[in-house]
Amino acid sequence: MADQDLETAVSRALEEAPPRNFRETVDLAINLRDLDLNDPSNRIDESIVLPGGTGQETTIVVFAEGETAVRAREVADEVFDADDLEDLGDDEDQAKDLADEVDFFVAEASLMQDIGRLLGTVLGPRGKMPTPLQPDDDVVETVERMKNTVQLRSRDRRTFHTRVGAEDMNAEEIADNIDVILRRLHGSLEKGPLNVDSVYVKTTMGPAERVA
Repeated sequence: MADQDLETAVSRALEEAPPRNFRETVDLAINLRDLDLNDPSNRIDESIVLPGGTGQETTIVVFAEGETAVRAREVADEVFDADDLEDLGDDEDQAKDLADEVDFFVAEASLMQDIGRLLGTVLGPRGKMPTPLQPDDDVVETVERMKNTVQLRSRDRRTFHTRVGAEDMNAEEIADNIDVILRRLHGSLEKGPLNVDSVYVKTTMGPAERVA
């Protein structure tokens, strides 16, 4: 449960956002300090499941064969088999378009080596390499979980953003999402909260409210 100050800041950000003719996302802006982000070991790269959900559609593609592919079609936006993977490897423009349109990729572990060989140069720099699906993993459960997942990724920047909800979610749900993100962030930093300069919440076009 998020604290009251956090929920108040979220409420203010939602209330002060001017009306728009589209459904705005709610984003968190994080500013780090006292970290050498040229050193990859100091960079933040976390996949976080939000308890309140993202409030948005999340596009997920699965690379799979056989029964796993059949089950994946129930929940994924698209499913590619080994032949499709080879075709993508031969068409870099199509592979880049797919990487830019898709939020997350999932792949059977047996296909990961081929994905690295054929698509690694496209997916790797975008932080979109697939989550490996082990033989005992349930592809439906994995995809459903990832629909509520966001990426917290700083790369080499001190300031970065992540989605924490949508404007039509209530403040408590969004505050709970932010609380989970901040706990994970602090746990990933060498000096925890001391490496965080400031954190703001805002809708897409609205004013920013400081939460930390």
